[in-house]
Amino acid sequence: MLDLTGKVILVTGGSRGIGAATVRILAAAGAQVVVHYGQSGTEAQMIAQDLGPDRAVALGADLSQPGAAAQLFREAAAWRGRIDVLVNNAGIAPLVTVDEPAQAWADTWSRTLQVNLMAVADLCREAILHFRERGGGTIVNVASRAAFRGDNPEAMHYAASKGGVIALTRSIARGYARENILAYAVAPGWVRTDMASGYLREHAADIARDIPLGDVAPPEEVANTVAFLASGLARHMTGATLDLNGASYVR
Repeated sequence: MLDLTGKVILVTGGSRGIGAATVRILAAAGAQVVVHYGQSGTEAQMIAQDLGPDRAVALGADLSQPGAAAQLFREAAAWRGRIDVLVNNAGIAPLVTVDEPAQAWADTWSRTLQVNLMAVADLCREAILHFRERGGGTIVNVASRAAFRGDNPEAMHYAASKGGVIALTRSIARGYARENILAYAVAPGWVRTDMASGYLREHAADIARDIPLGDVAPPEEVANTVAFLASGLARHMTGATLDLNGASYVR
């Protein structure tokens, strides 16, 4: 079992799916966790209540709104006076095609990039400034297999946003390692979450054929990977992206 005792960790999108699994695994390893939520406040509060007030707190923020991410980080840091690890997990994946009206196309791209990239960048900026004052810290960004192999035509904006997350992560690692600020990315393929459940049921056979391992990843595998990166046991891996896709895309 990894020992994260003494670490205060902010997990965005921590109320469901990968985020909820990550919160629970980090807390089980001894961390104190800020559980961010967008719309799933009830779920986030239930997780925080289950873990206990000494182990977790729930904070809401609408990351589609400019400025909300920076405010979230400051509120999270105020809980215990610091943040040691930032986990950028929150993301959206609305669909839009080139055949839809231009305004729908533009709105979907804008909102996706705001939540999946701009909010991530704002949180990373706040983290870097905060970590400088504390002698270092760790950022773990949840990207996607789509950042490398692309996505379906109706999800090009999602792939583009995750490609930006990879470039951002690598740039932070290269730029701030000397200040003991570490940055990693994890790039899952399909993960068995509530958000993906409908698509997974509808396309189960095709997805299984596409994955040599034969099944999609459980969220706990992504969470375990995040916990390992948060532990500080692989400092020289900073800048790396860890893939979790059952060998459906091998770089």
